[in-house]
Amino acid sequence: MIKTSVIKTFRDLIGTANVLDSIESRTVYSYDSSPMQPKLPELVVRPGTAEQISKIITIASDEKLSIIPRGSGTGLSGGTVPMENSIVLLTNHWNRILEIDEENLCAWVEPGVITANLQSAVEKLGFLYPPDPGSSSISTLGGNVAENAGGLRGLKYGVTKNYVLGLEVVMPNGEILHTGGKSVKDVAGYNLKDILIGSEGTLGIFTKILLKLVPKPETSKTFMALYPTIDDAAKTVTSIIAEKITPSMLEFLDNTTIRCVEDYAHIGLPVETAAILLIEIDGRKSAVDEDAKLISEICRRNHAFNIKSAEGENESNKLKAARRAAFASLARATPNTMSEDVAVPRSLVAELVAKINEVGKRNGVRIGTFGHAGDGNLHPNYMTDKRDKKAFAQAEKSIIEVEEVAIELGGTITGEHGVGLYKKRLLEKMVGSPSMTMMKSIKQMMDPNNILNPGKIFDLKPKCEGTLPTDRDQIKKFEDVAWI
Repeated sequence: MIKTSVIKTFRDLIGTANVLDSIESRTVYSYDSSPMQPKLPELVVRPGTAEQISKIITIASDEKLSIIPRGSGTGLSGGTVPMENSIVLLTNHWNRILEIDEENLCAWVEPGVITANLQSAVEKLGFLYPPDPGSSSISTLGGNVAENAGGLRGLKYGVTKNYVLGLEVVMPNGEILHTGGKSVKDVAGYNLKDILIGSEGTLGIFTKILLKLVPKPETSKTFMALYPTIDDAAKTVTSIIAEKITPSMLEFLDNTTIRCVEDYAHIGLPVETAAILLIEIDGRKSAVDEDAKLISEICRRNHAFNIKSAEGENESNKLKAARRAAFASLARATPNTMSEDVAVPRSLVAELVAKINEVGKRNGVRIGTFGHAGDGNLHPNYMTDKRDKKAFAQAEKSIIEVEEVAIELGGTITGEHGVGLYKKRLLEKMVGSPSMTMMKSIKQMMDPNNILNPGKIFDLKPKCEGTLPTDRDQIKKFEDVAWI
């Protein structure tokens, strides 16, 4: 339990209103959007400057407290779930766009800026901030950088790391580090920026972020292709890529997801369809028209029985809303839904989809799958009821089996959600012992007291304690973590 004197020290530093110690206020920050057991933090603090964060880290180190950085709490891997003796440090109130530099195509932002707010602001000026996670209307840019978020436009434009030019970061020792900048080229020294991106709050706390912008495309075209089988849709994805076409969006929804989305949003999706591809292309009008014609031919060649083209921006947004509603619609269909995040080389999307369905059928688990088919990143959602212990155990078993399938196919256990608490059980099996040793060495060197987000990604244990088991029959729930 945190000392009263320590709470007073924090209040003197950042103001009484910015130190939350009631059970009610702490409960709000005891969980994130992952299926992990909530855990009450000792305290919640809302600092206003990087210097205040530095002092908070120093106090926490002296008191042997850990710090959990948190934005909107939209993470899906348990990255902001508190651990023992922890303080949640909020940055979602740091929500200013500090500068939009039109000459250098970049913007300085605070970590609490909502992704969609930056997108809207720069689009008014004729620019585009391409990373577009499904949670863009509520997720913060600090969280996006911490998790290296992907999104719907990842196939053509890449993910968050491709747009981070510079960072101001408070390090685990309290020092304030500046890395990167507006120079297009800079190879002076180690690339510290890229070590920090995707580090899930374990290596530093972002206080300012410099993001790259690109010119807004002249036009775009969105259309939806309907398929009689999942295999036909998956083969279409492979065929489009083989033709050297790069859509800005190439999204997949299976029948389970289609039915749940239609039941949730009532937007007129044909519920008997086995699979839908949502495709968008952008660029110069002549190129968009040419690519749209070729993609339509590819869809028909792979047995699409209907291709619906959006007429105008409103209809395009309506089609994309179907994809953005996928997780929410699946989550409301059953008492518990566990959202997965696996990725494979995009040529193996068809095989991944088939194996996901095999796992579900074998274990008697209903799985709704959607995701970024164009870059091989799919989100199987396991629909279950925690109250039914047998069914829930089968769902947990299925999750591990699908992660193992992804590894066997040369893919990854997470394409964009991060490792956090949710996925660390299979990390070593995927990356190997040498990589795990290197990661732990970096963490121990930069954060010797293990202050920032301890227990996320991996556990720091002496070598004599051995490694975590990776075989699915040996994996046990963590003592302080369970599925919701």
